[in-house]
Amino acid sequence: MPKTLNIGNIDRPIFVFGGVYGNLEALRAVKVLAEKQGFRPKDVICTGDIVAYCANPVECIDFVAEWGIHCIAGNVELNLRGEADDCGCNFNEGSRCDVLSRQWYPFVKNSVTEANKKYINQLPEFLQFKFYGKATTVVHGSFHNTSEFLFQSSADEIFDRNFEDSLSEIILAGHCGLPFERITDKGYWFNAGVIGMPANDGTARTWCGILGLTQKKPHFSFLEIHYDFEAASYAMLQAGLPKPYAKTLMSGLWDNCEILPQEETENQGVSLDLAVSVNQ
Repeated sequence: MPKTLNIGNIDRPIFVFGGVYGNLEALRAVKVLAEKQGFRPKDVICTGDIVAYCANPVECIDFVAEWGIHCIAGNVELNLRGEADDCGCNFNEGSRCDVLSRQWYPFVKNSVTEANKKYINQLPEFLQFKFYGKATTVVHGSFHNTSEFLFQSSADEIFDRNFEDSLSEIILAGHCGLPFERITDKGYWFNAGVIGMPANDGTARTWCGILGLTQKKPHFSFLEIHYDFEAASYAMLQAGLPKPYAKTLMSGLWDNCEILPQEETENQGVSLDLAVSVNQ
């Protein structure tokens, strides 16, 4: 599989999600939502990290593979296929996130099957296509670094370098865990958030979205996902995975804000107001 896969021209809305993180309950809810909205598998894109913190890595990889959607490799997938001993999440060594990753990453690495690995090995790192004629790239963290954390508060010039170097007007991203959009003079950056963990806003819901066109301009509609987070949290505890992350599924609050800039840290526990609620 080439590092970048071009999937041609798309002149219809696209359903976008990412950060499944091994959360099978959330993934099932997302598929139901996509199908209710009328999206075919070829109109669905996952921005990577099918596996990470939660209890069902094998089932989630099988589910995505069988669904037949477009998907890129996140940093966890890249490190799994490289037989790395860490998740590649770009955590500072010795930080709380780094310490906890030493519990969940070995669980994922020791769980994945040969069929899982075969699927992971064929995932591209980037997707590119024309969306109603506009050059579009799908990245995990950024075009320059799959593990790079970019946020709403990141500087314009960082986003602009991504647009320029990828030759794109639209970029769809994941990795940072928070849904947001940034529009600069160079282009449109849309991060659908993640479905496997809440967005640190004090609610258990998670996020995905739809890329469309409004008055000939790209537009992203954020959608809430409501799923059986209690079952997902219980499954984590039964699997012996980190209790703080199992608690996060219930509380909607991250265990720590180590990766966050000051602005996003100050917004911890502030309920996001982005979308139409979709109840499963």
